[in-house]
Amino acid sequence: MTTLLIVDDESPQRLAVRMILERQPGLTVVGEADNGREAVRMASALQPDIVLMDVDMPGMDGTEATRRLVDSGSRSRVLVLTTFDLEQRVYKALRAGASGFLLKDARPEELVAAVHAVARGDAVIAPSLTRKLLDTFAHRLRSPVLEQDHDDCGRLHHLTVREREVLAHVASGRSNREIAEDLHLAETTVKSHVSRILAKIGARTRVQAVAFAYEARLVRPVPQT
Repeated sequence: MTTLLIVDDESPQRLAVRMILERQPGLTVVGEADNGREAVRMASALQPDIVLMDVDMPGMDGTEATRRLVDSGSRSRVLVLTTFDLEQRVYKALRAGASGFLLKDARPEELVAAVHAVARGDAVIAPSLTRKLLDTFAHRLRSPVLEQDHDDCGRLHHLTVREREVLAHVASGRSNREIAEDLHLAETTVKSHVSRILAKIGARTRVQAVAFAYEARLVRPVPQT
């Protein structure tokens, strides 16, 4: 059974998410919170497998709540839900260790699939959302001076040629299965590569690996026309 904590300051949104998820076998909602501070407290007490985290909330927002959960060593994985395509707070939540990013207007089957993916330890970062992420922050990625530029480049040198190749595919939003097909590898081999990559670059999630790949300039955003 996968346990879930729903965090959103709007009760109709919490109810809608609960109704979708509780109709699914193997999923159960163990609590609801309407702000980030309450989310951190309830996650500590209930230890849910997944926290579905709104970003834009009064008081402590979802970004800060995500950071506190990750820094505390919580076993709970965070799936960010927002009405905004992308903004600075969402990006920071992903950098803080959120396991995925989904728009609130996603179809019910997409939400359920995302929850199952995060429960398996995968990240939810669809190619379309990856594209929006990169487009939004392309100006930062093209900056001559990045906040962790030297550190990122140093960690990149620890990767083998094959691992860099796999990471580039991950950064494009490809799943393990798709990467396996592209590189003519077994899916289990790709999973092993991804695990080693995360360990070498110090990333907790696949989403953080995507951010690292672009900030280390392993791959670059395609210029918009």
